[in-house]
Amino acid sequence: MATSGASIKLKRLRQRFGINAPKLAIRTHVAWYWRALAIIVMLSVSLALAIWIYDAGRRIAGYQSNESEQEIQSLRNRVTELDAELNKLRTLAGSGESSLMIERATLDQLSRQAKTLELENAALKEDLAFFEGLMPSSVAGEEVGVRIDKLRVEPTGVLGEYRYRMLVINNGVRQAKELKGSLQFLVKTQQGGKDVMITLPSGKEPERENYRFELKHFHRLEGVFSVPSGAVVEEVEARLLLDGVVRVRQSVTL
Repeated sequence: MATSGASIKLKRLRQRFGINAPKLAIRTHVAWYWRALAIIVMLSVSLALAIWIYDAGRRIAGYQSNESEQEIQSLRNRVTELDAELNKLRTLAGSGESSLMIERATLDQLSRQAKTLELENAALKEDLAFFEGLMPSSVAGEEVGVRIDKLRVEPTGVLGEYRYRMLVINNGVRQAKELKGSLQFLVKTQQGGKDVMITLPSGKEPERENYRFELKHFHRLEGVFSVPSGAVVEEVEARLLLDGVVRVRQSVTL
């Protein structure tokens, strides 16, 4: 047994220190700060090398910082010139728009003046016809007395409101005396599918004052009257009352 145990120990020693024993590496101990310094040096060298490669690449590609700055400055100057031209064009466009607005305003003013002249011309024609109507009072067969001429009734654009206009003429042969009378309207309307007659003025004293007039040779009567909302005016009859009696009447259909 003792011999067997000794052989086992001898075998183990051979495995550990013999030819087949594992190799032992012996390294020199280096402090950590030396290792850090070495790493920093390597990184610095790598960074310097990268910068050199980048700069060499720019030179190979033909890039020069001075030339680039000159190119950028040239582009900036060009942009400034284009901005100046754009502002000039905007100013010219604004002047053109102003001129166009002035021309339009002038045309509108001329158009309004033309319409005003047309209205004045129409009024003058009416007055001429009116005075021509006064002249034949001495003609045989001409009815002598008060009459209505040029009766017009038209909506004003306001709901239920109408404007009237007429000439009242006293074409008596003898020297006319001043007459006092009043105007009355009989308005035929449609309301809810039914015929409804409306007499104006309605009876209120302030309204009646607006319908009174004085007449010697001729008088122009004009004004507005209103009907209930929803009423459709079909016909208007104008009446002249002298001393409370209807002396003349004339109708117009709308």
